[in-house]
Amino acid sequence: MPFTGPLDDRIAIRELMDTHAHGVMTLDAQLWGSIWADDALWELPEYPDLGGFSGKAAIVAGWVESMKHYGLDHMTKPMIYFMQPGSIEVEGDRAKAVAYTIEIFDDPATGKRVHATGRYDDELERRDGRWLFTRRSYRTVFAD
Repeated sequence: MPFTGPLDDRIAIRELMDTHAHGVMTLDAQLWGSIWADDALWELPEYPDLGGFSGKAAIVAGWVESMKHYGLDHMTKPMIYFMQPGSIEVEGDRAKAVAYTIEIFDDPATGKRVHATGRYDDELERRDGRWLFTRRSYRTVFAD
């Protein structure tokens, strides 16, 4: 079953996904960074220029740098970015989730407009009463 566990927890996790997307669309590093645990891992194996990041400080710094290269109209606008949950499974203070993205950006190497769909495989924990991502692994599902 793709959506299991208490509804309040699933809503809180969905709001983390929405916060991720809103942070991208507004280029707000503080907001975007608020979704991560201090010891989190962000894996981006299909983006060798980014790689992966360990720890919230490195994750946010890596994201800030990447947002300098992944945007629209010669980086004068942020990329278009939406996120939709595919599953959220909560067990106590731990959860696993899948989130799908819709992204529109100009390829930093070619300048060509890219329409992409991605998938995050997520692990989360409730810490001090707040849900946080402890691991996010991103892969591209489709790009044209």
